[in-house]
Amino acid sequence: MTGGQVRPMPDQLTTPRLFSKLPTYDTGIWRTAEVYAEALIAASEKAGKTDEVLQEFDSLIDDVLDKLPKLDALLKSSFVEEDAKAAILKKALGKLASPVFLSFLEVVARHGRMDMLRLMHLHAHEEFNRVRNRVRVMVSTAEPLDAGTEQALTQEIQKRLHLLPLVDKQVRPELIGGMVLRVGDRVYDGSIATQLKRLREQMVTRSINEIQSRRDRFSSAN
Repeated sequence: MTGGQVRPMPDQLTTPRLFSKLPTYDTGIWRTAEVYAEALIAASEKAGKTDEVLQEFDSLIDDVLDKLPKLDALLKSSFVEEDAKAAILKKALGKLASPVFLSFLEVVARHGRMDMLRLMHLHAHEEFNRVRNRVRVMVSTAEPLDAGTEQALTQEIQKRLHLLPLVDKQVRPELIGGMVLRVGDRVYDGSIATQLKRLREQMVTRSINEIQSRRDRFSSAN
């Protein structure tokens, strides 16, 4: 990894799957992976095979690369020629993968981007949600969220954002009460703990302003 700002792994709970094997990436690598993922989803949508292609991508990561670390290392290795990697993929997956996904993998291999495959996998899911007008929503509450509240919350988010929410739930007792919503990259904090903190900050600010005002009046009187 060279130069550029480092972007951390996304919060696992805000993505469709657990991308626990992702390290941090340079922003240039991040954007490159986005471009490949966007191209894959565009080709899949055109062929009407997006669900199938994403399932194939999931299986490649879960059933092949995660379970065959030597193959994973081989495909990432700089000592193996890119055309050889493409040939390995074609031989191994030619009869199993759809033409769209196999073509994508061959392009990735020939351009020496196999080390970004997991990041492309993540972005492919995110791009699919964007195309389908869906948004990941993390709801954090002090107590488990009941079905009625979840349904009302989902309807409210859909009404306000005009997007279909995909809700993940998380229990965080330290919130005391209320809830914290994470919609995409935005966080909406309505917890009592945060409200108390803000109230304390307002009281301190008000006290400072009052002291300043009294000091100004005293100075003017003198």
